[in-house]
Amino acid sequence: MTLNRLTADDDLFWKVHRLFGSVLVNQLAWRFDRPLARHDVRALHAHLAHGFLARRVVPSRIPLARPCWAPALDAIPLDWQDEEVPGDAVVDWLSAQTGADFDPATGRLWRLSAAPSAGGTLVSLVTSHVGADGGAVIFAVRDALTRLAASAPVDRSDSSGRLVGGVPARGKWRADLADAVALLREIGSGVRKAYRARGVTEPARLPRPAEPRLELPERFQPAELILNVPAAQWDSVAAAHSGTANGLLLGAAVGVLGRCGRVEDGQEVRVDIPRSLRGPDDPRGNATTGVPIAVSYRKGERADLAHIRAATKRAITAYGDPATTPAVQHLQPVQTVIPDVLARRLVRTSKAPICLCTNLGATARSVATLAGNTAAAVVMRPVIRPAATEFFRSTEVGLNMSWSSDGDTVTLAVTAADPDRFPTRAALRVLVEEEFAAWGLTPVFW
Repeated sequence: MTLNRLTADDDLFWKVHRLFGSVLVNQLAWRFDRPLARHDVRALHAHLAHGFLARRVVPSRIPLARPCWAPALDAIPLDWQDEEVPGDAVVDWLSAQTGADFDPATGRLWRLSAAPSAGGTLVSLVTSHVGADGGAVIFAVRDALTRLAASAPVDRSDSSGRLVGGVPARGKWRADLADAVALLREIGSGVRKAYRARGVTEPARLPRPAEPRLELPERFQPAELILNVPAAQWDSVAAAHSGTANGLLLGAAVGVLGRCGRVEDGQEVRVDIPRSLRGPDDPRGNATTGVPIAVSYRKGERADLAHIRAATKRAITAYGDPATTPAVQHLQPVQTVIPDVLARRLVRTSKAPICLCTNLGATARSVATLAGNTAAAVVMRPVIRPAATEFFRSTEVGLNMSWSSDGDTVTLAVTAADPDRFPTRAALRVLVEEEFAAWGLTPVFW
């Protein structure tokens, strides 16, 4: 039996969870215009509880052997709420659903909740990044919705849950020993590749200016927005500026950072772009790599979408060849053997992305229908939960923007976690409205 081992990314998020708790989560949410039946949402929960998300971490007793995934032992119950959510409090409600306590040891790594709103129903699925990236969430939900539509029985062995794997009754020690040896080989190979790629560089990260420093509470809730733009308008604007839909996403994000004063006129902004490596029937929880590019900010000007398009293509091509991949990427096997006591010291000086832009593509339509009811809107977004204000300052986190489409409407989720430049949602909205107006985009905010 081949064990489904945690990837380097899984391990990274597991370390973050152990050190800081569930700071980083993903949320998939639906807005239905009509009320949903409780039994239909309960059936979705049951399928999810036996599907791809239902996994737990099983540590190894042999040093260096990587932990593996096994079916979850438990699930957070469905949270069906009866209190009406006002139409102008949808984003607040969605944010409140992210406050779950996840437990990788038991498999309580996701939470499904629902509430009435504006004559319809809001549904939220929050998932820990330990067990699933955005692609894994979409895959798991699509499978669960498909089985629900077909009235298929709840069955782990016949659903996406079969890919999670398990722990054999016999032979695990031998398998762990073999994995420890394999990891040592991977570390050796990674070090050699890193040495050969020591001259490869990637876009530099701009330091966070010390000023301004606002008088703020000890804990900070990152500013969040969700908005819609007609897909035809988005595509038209991108084409008019010799760019792509993805390039417009990056350009708009850099523009917002410039308008808030985080970056200055003429500076090159590092933009990190998550890129899915997930294949068919891929058992990995996290199967994503990050590709960085540099985007110039010019005050009073729109970003050069043609440049962004060319830079993105070059970066993706470069990361496809080990010889042109930065050394740090080759050292991921080393990261998995770093003990928590050392990791805690390292994270004190680690920095978060200044600008992270996630393009989930036209995935919304594939997960929009639940038991015959099609959602009026679907959003998928990474969420940074509230934390100490000084934590956000020291990690120098900036702006996250995620993009998805159902073919007719583009949905964007914006999270701004620099407390001194985006102290409130209202402040963030003003900057986003100004930047979108400069492009000729007309957003409708949730």
